[in-house]
Order: sequence, then C-alpha cells, then structure tokens
Amino acid sequence: MPVSAGVRKRIAEFLDPDDEIHYVFPADVFGSTNPGVFFAVTRKTITILTTGYLSRKTPKSVVSTGLRNQRIGPVDTSTVPWFKFNGIDYEIDDEYVPVIHAADAEIMREAAKPVDPLPDL
Repeated sequence: MPVSAGVRKRIAEFLDPDDEIHYVFPADVFGSTNPGVFFAVTRKTITILTTGYLSRKTPKSVVSTGLRNQRIGPVDTSTVPWFKFNGIDYEIDDEYVPVIHAADAEIMREAAKPVDPLPDL
C-alpha cells in the first residue's frame, strides 16, 4: 500500500521546509529486529528516518541525510527485494521496487544531460 498522506506529512516535519518530497517508501534493515525505516527522497536529499517498535507508520528520528546525487538501487529481486545503500542492506515490499527505480531514473536523467557547450552565453 502506498505511504499515506498522513505519514508523508509527519516525515515532512523532519525535513527542510523549503524542500519537496518526491518519493517515500518504507524499508527494513535486512535481518534486523530493529524498527523499520522510511526513505524520503526529496529535491535536495535522501533522508532515512527510523520508526518506532510499536508503530512502523510513525517516523521517530532522522538516521541519516545525504545529498540527492546518488542512486538508491539497484534492487535485487531474485528473492525478497533488497538493495544496499551506504553499506547497509535493506528489504522492501515488491510494490516499492518501482518507486526506487523512478527515484534512480530521476538521478540518471540528470547525469545524462550533456554539458552546455556555450556556458557563457
């Protein structure tokens, strides 16, 4: 099920008010009993927020924030969908694989733009 508007609103409270959320998806640290996380992909950053043990729908705190200049995937779908991000393996539900692909395509599209041959004009 897509991340609800209420969860997106709670996530936005942890982000720069001048930023704009493009993608949000939940994930679990592979093989961990720790609370889940939300990835919030914005115009400027990729922010990972931890959830609580009692409610996996409530972001509790920011775990890490990085610039929006890196891919999240690729996602390995040979078993349970998973990906490695900043050295940590995360599991996701099948329905969020296209979300990661869309977020990565956005970055790849920016990187594929040609350099302006006449930047001074």
